Amino acid sequence: MPPSSNPSVVLDSDASAGGASVGHASAGRALAQGDWTAAGFGERAQWRRLQRELNAVGSGAAWDLTGIGRLDYVGAQVLWNHWGGQWPQRCEVGAAQREILDRVAELSQVEKPQPTRWHPFDQIDRFGVLVLAGCSHLKELVELIGQLLLDFGRLLRKPQRGPWRDISGHLYSMGATALPITALVGFLIGVVLAFLMALQLRQFGAESFIVNILGISLIRELGPLLAAILVAGRTGSAITAQIGVMRVNEELDAMQVMGIAHGFRLVLPRALALAVAMPLVALWTTLAALAGGMLAADLTMGVTPAYFAQALPSAVEAANLWMAMGKSMVFGVLIALIGCHWGLRVEPNTQSLGQGTTASVVSAITMVIIVDAIFAIVFKDVGI
Repeated sequence: MPPSSNPSVVLDSDASAGGASVGHASAGRALAQGDWTAAGFGERAQWRRLQRELNAVGSGAAWDLTGIGRLDYVGAQVLWNHWGGQWPQRCEVGAAQREILDRVAELSQVEKPQPTRWHPFDQIDRFGVLVLAGCSHLKELVELIGQLLLDFGRLLRKPQRGPWRDISGHLYSMGATALPITALVGFLIGVVLAFLMALQLRQFGAESFIVNILGISLIRELGPLLAAILVAGRTGSAITAQIGVMRVNEELDAMQVMGIAHGFRLVLPRALALAVAMPLVALWTTLAALAGGMLAADLTMGVTPAYFAQALPSAVEAANLWMAMGKSMVFGVLIALIGCHWGLRVEPNTQSLGQGTTASVVSAITMVIIVDAIFAIVFKDVGI
């Protein structure tokens, strides 16, 4: 095979006298030379030089492709695009080159999609599809909860056959490893809240009430909610990714063939681990937030940590703490179930794995906020 030469275009202006379009400023005869292949367009400087040469050729010029050594579909596409998607008025081309250019011309004829017209029935149809998809997710989540209850009963009947090793492993990965980040975020949130409250309370001379406001807001609401959101983003996505990778690697199919129940081996250990770890993580986050608020209150209003610690038990009833622990347990089970739900729905491809992980985090955080609102309304009505 002869060595390749760079593609180029030489404009033969003298040929315009032999029949080029009269009156066109850049008309002439364009002589394509060299090898018009993908390898010939690889270098940036070479491609820019060829672009300048192509731009110098006018639209009315005649083309001569007989000087081209080799022509592939990439080179043909470059020429076809320069011609504006149609053959020039005069073109000398060999039979093999014409066949390639005809093929490129055929494949370049793509029908433009018709603009969709807005119609109310289409919007109703889309809304119906969304409702049905939501009902499908709700149905599968209810089935998952029912299966979890059955598996928990099975664990109580035969605890010696329970997946205790999996549960202890998940307790460490979901609970112990989450303590640093939850403590840091909780401490900073406590500092910010205390500084903002100090600005308002100082105007009314009510600095001492910062203990009541910080205590009730952090212990009852913000501490568990903040911990749940952090765990949903951190652990919920991890659960979906773990189970999704098992789907991609066909491990779930292998478990099904061996008669190993997904619910007992995958869902139950994660739900139990988060049900135990979540209240502890919420308590840890609340303590860190109270420490941050205590420090900020001391710096801004002179409320000493000793007074803060002494006034806190009388300002916040113990029932609020127990309610927060109960909420956190529910949050943990829901985060685990949602993560498992999306993980089991992952299809054996990486795109579905990414979509499932994203949907898991969004669904878990949304569910945590909804359930927290339900708890707030219910316990407000019962007077707690």
